[in-house]
Amino acid sequence: MDCLFCKIAAGEIPSTKVYEDDDVYAFLDINPHAPTHFLVIPKNHIDSAAEITSENSYVVAKIYEVIAKLAKELNLDDGYRVVTNIGEDGGQTVRHLHFHVLAGRLLAWPPG
Repeated sequence: MDCLFCKIAAGEIPSTKVYEDDDVYAFLDINPHAPTHFLVIPKNHIDSAAEITSENSYVVAKIYEVIAKLAKELNLDDGYRVVTNIGEDGGQTVRHLHFHVLAGRLLAWPPG
């Protein structure tokens, strides 16, 4: 499989790691849209949230646990946004489930 995020999680492509365990990898976004912007991904490949099943859904809960842990460690007390995009029309550019965590500025809604 030629997946960018699988290669990042495997250490084949360099990234700035924020967190890692057996199931989850988090790293800084190379094109940040906020002062704090990192991605959290499952290490096992899942194309998008549209591919979540009863067999793999545990990793989504674990990802949100990691996000909460990192938000506390990074003192994101004023709030943050968690976003996942699904499919081309949803803005997904890498076909691997990932969650953007953005913070450090006022985040308007709807996004531009």
